[in-house]
Amino acid sequence: MLSGCRRALPAALRLAVRGWAGGGGRRRVSTSWSPVGAAFDAKQQRSRLTGQSTGLFGVPELSSPEGFQEAQEKALQETEQLVQKACTTPPGPQIVMIFDQLSDALCRVADLADFVKIAHPDFAFREAAEETCRNIGTMVEKLNTNIELCQSLKQLLADKEVMDSLDPETRQVAELFMFDFEISGIHLDEEKRKRAVDLNVKILDLCNQFLIGAHLPNKIDKQILPEHIRYNFAVEGNYIQITGLHADCSDDLVREAAYKIFLYPNAEQLRCLEELLTSRNHLAQLVGYNTFAHRALQGTMARTPEKVMQFLETLSDRLFQRTLKDFEMMEGMKMKLNPQNSKLMPWDHPYYSGVLRAERYNIEPSLYCPFFSLGACMEGLNFLFNQLLGISLYAEQTEKGELWCEDVRKLAVVHENEGLLGYIYCDFYQRADKPHQDCHFTIRGGRLRKDGEYQLPVVVLMLSLPHSTKNSPTLLTPGMMENLFHEMGHAMHSMLGRTRYQHVTGTRCPTDFAEVPSILMEYFASDYRVVNQFARHFQTGQSLPKSMVSRLCESKKICAAADMQLQVFYAVLDQLYHGEHPLKRSTTEILKETQEKFYGLPYVPKTAWQLRFSHLVGYGAKYYSYLMSRAIASMVWKQCFVQNPFDRAMGERYRREMLAHGGGKEPMLMVQVIYRNAAPPEGT
Repeated sequence: MLSGCRRALPAALRLAVRGWAGGGGRRRVSTSWSPVGAAFDAKQQRSRLTGQSTGLFGVPELSSPEGFQEAQEKALQETEQLVQKACTTPPGPQIVMIFDQLSDALCRVADLADFVKIAHPDFAFREAAEETCRNIGTMVEKLNTNIELCQSLKQLLADKEVMDSLDPETRQVAELFMFDFEISGIHLDEEKRKRAVDLNVKILDLCNQFLIGAHLPNKIDKQILPEHIRYNFAVEGNYIQITGLHADCSDDLVREAAYKIFLYPNAEQLRCLEELLTSRNHLAQLVGYNTFAHRALQGTMARTPEKVMQFLETLSDRLFQRTLKDFEMMEGMKMKLNPQNSKLMPWDHPYYSGVLRAERYNIEPSLYCPFFSLGACMEGLNFLFNQLLGISLYAEQTEKGELWCEDVRKLAVVHENEGLLGYIYCDFYQRADKPHQDCHFTIRGGRLRKDGEYQLPVVVLMLSLPHSTKNSPTLLTPGMMENLFHEMGHAMHSMLGRTRYQHVTGTRCPTDFAEVPSILMEYFASDYRVVNQFARHFQTGQSLPKSMVSRLCESKKICAAADMQLQVFYAVLDQLYHGEHPLKRSTTEILKETQEKFYGLPYVPKTAWQLRFSHLVGYGAKYYSYLMSRAIASMVWKQCFVQNPFDRAMGERYRREMLAHGGGKEPMLMVQVIYRNAAPPEGT
C-alpha cells in the first residue's frame, strides 16, 4: 500500500550525507554502514548518544512537536517567494522548474507530517503533524485556484515554439501541473473557486476523521459473549474490546462474534462516510465532472469509470465458476470440521481457505517461520537487488533524535557505480497505537537541484512484525515475507525514479500503475530460485527444501479465484460509492446488494463493513488499481523474469524503461516498451 501524494519533498530535510564526497557526483562508501541482515537479526544498534541532537529524519526543527510550526512557516515563506517568481518569469523551462520548487517547498514537511501523524508514539507529535498537514493542504488548494499563478503556466503551454523545445519529461510535468489546476476549478468564478477550496479542506478533515474511526475498536458487555471464548479478546472492566476480525482464529464462534461486533455500525462513522461521499461528489460537479469517479480517474491508465466497470465485470465473469468451486471446497471443509453449523459465511473465507491450503500442501506457517528470519529475508532482498540492479542495502547508524522509535532501522541504498541513491527507514515492528497496516510513505522525493546535485529520496516502510524473543530473532510467516517484498518494491520504485522533477518522482505516478513494481516483487518472493538464496533455518542453517517452496507456491492457487472475487467486490463497491449521487440507497444497502452480486457470500444483518474500508480515503474510486496492476505485473514477470529472476540485462531494462521514469512518462508507453523489447519466453 502507498501513502503520499504527487507533491514535493524536503530540500530542507537536510538529511546529513555524512562521509559522502566523491568526484563526479558519486557518493562514496560510509564507515557508518554495516551488513543489512545482521542489523535486523541483532538487537537494535543505538543511535549516537554523543554530539548535538538532531530532529526527526535529520530535520533540526523537528526535535520537538513545536518544530512543526517553525518548519511550516519556513515552507510558507518560501512558497510566497516562489509564487512571485513564477508570476514574473517569461515562458520557458524555468517556469516548470519553479513550479516544482514550489511543490517541493510546500511538501518539505507535508509528506513527512502525513507519516508522523499516524505513526509517532508521542501524541503531541501526532497532533502537531496533523495540524501541519491541514494547514499546508489548505495552502495547496488555494494555490491550485490562483489565477495569476495558473496564467504563467498557461502562457508556457500556449507557446508552441517553446513547448516543442522542451524535453518529454518537462512537457509531461508542465501538463500535469495544469491538470492539477483544472481539476481544482481554476476555470470557475471567484466565489466558486473559494467553494472548491473550502470543499477540499472539508474533505481532508472528513478523511482524517474516517480513518480514525475505521480503526477504533468496538466494545460489548462481556456477559453477552459465551464465557469460553472471552479469553480471545481484550477485557476492560465489564467490557470486551474487539479490535479486529480475528480472521485466522480456528474457533468459528470467535470469528463470528468478532465479525458481528467489530462491523456493527457506528452512527457517527456512518455520518462521516456519507458526508465524505457527498462532499466529494459536490466538488467533482462543481469543477465540471459528472461524478467523483470521473474526476479521480482522469490521468490514470483506465481513464473513465465506465472502463473500470467494464474491466471489473469482465474479470468477475471469468472468475465466477472457479469462485463457486472455491466456496464449495470451503463449505465442505467447514462441514467436516463443524457439521453442526456448516453454512459458509463471510467470516469463514480467510480461515477455511487457509485450512484447505495447509491440508492439501502441508504448509502450516509454523513449519516455514524458522527459515524466514527477518535478517535472512533482508539479505535475500539485498542479494536480489544486487543481481538485478547492482544495488546493495546497508544499515546506517542514526543520530540522536533522528528516529521516532528506537527499533527503527535506517538503510542506505547504494549502487555499485552511482553510489548512494537514497534512504529507507524501516519501521517494521508492532507497538501500541501503531496502525496494523503495511505501507510505504514518501518522506522526500528525488529531484535535480539548481546546484546540479540530486536531492536523494527518503521513504519509510511500515510493517507490523513481531519482535524478536530471547530464543529467536523475528520470524516471518510466508505471508509476512511476501508483504515485505511487496513494500520493498515500492521503496525501490522511489529509490530508482531518477526524474528531474520531484512532482513525478518514484511512486508519484498514476495509482493504477504505482502498484505494479510492488506486486511484481511478490512473483520474486514466490520463486524457488529466489527463495533458495536466503531461506535458512535460523538455528541449523539448513536451506528450505525445494519441495516446501514448491508446495507453498502451489498452495497459493487454492481458493485464488475466491480471493480475487473478494477484491472485485471491494473495487465495485468503491466505484458505486463514487458514482452518481444522490445514492439511490443507503451505503449499507448498496453494500448488501453488491456483496451478493459480486462476491457470493451472504450479507450479515446489522453489519457495515464499509465503515472499516479505510482504502476509501487514499484510494477513493481507485481501489481497482490493485487488480489492474496485478495484470500488468504478471505480464512483466512473464516477459522479463520468468526465465531467469536474476537476469541483469532484464533488470537494467526494467529500471531504465519503467522505474526510472516515475510519473514522468505515460504508463502505457512504458508497459508497451517493456513488452516490445523483452525477449520472448522459450518455445514461443
